[in-house]
Amino acid sequence: MANKGLDFKHKEVINITNAKRLGFVQDVNAELGTGTITSIVVPGNAKIFNLFSGENEIVIPWSNIRCIGDDIILVEI
Repeated sequence: MANKGLDFKHKEVINITNAKRLGFVQDVNAELGTGTITSIVVPGNAKIFNLFSGENEIVIPWSNIRCIGDDIILVEI
């Protein structure tokens, strides 16, 4: 899964535990020293998830990403 942060911008994120569409990648967080991607951020509903950086954002840790395709990213949260 060696991808660049910019490659994620137009990919839709889908949660495989309930088949819900979470939205499109809004931002990517990375470790500055190594440039390693640590999480992706999608707009979302804060009532549903406990993983969020702002009111309307869902932060999904890299460890929760299960598959990255041409158009979608499958996550397990």
